Amino acid sequence: MKSALFGFLFGMWILILVGGGIAVTILGPFSISGFDEFDRFIGSVIKAIVAILLVVMWILILSKLKNWIFRKEIKS
Repeated sequence: MKSALFGFLFGMWILILVGGGIAVTILGPFSISGFDEFDRFIGSVIKAIVAILLVVMWILILSKLKNWIFRKEIKS
């Protein structure tokens, strides 16, 4: 059981680091031009949507990983 828990925590930290890396390297410098005074607003909306989608994906991945670990532990 301890190894499964450590695996889950390791997976969680990997997802946190990958998500932070994506946010800093890809979303940070992203900008939109051509909409005059709405450039910053549209860019921020796009960044927020992508960040929310990443969080939802990470939650789904961790939920699947947790369910897989507990099913494996219950069967043994």
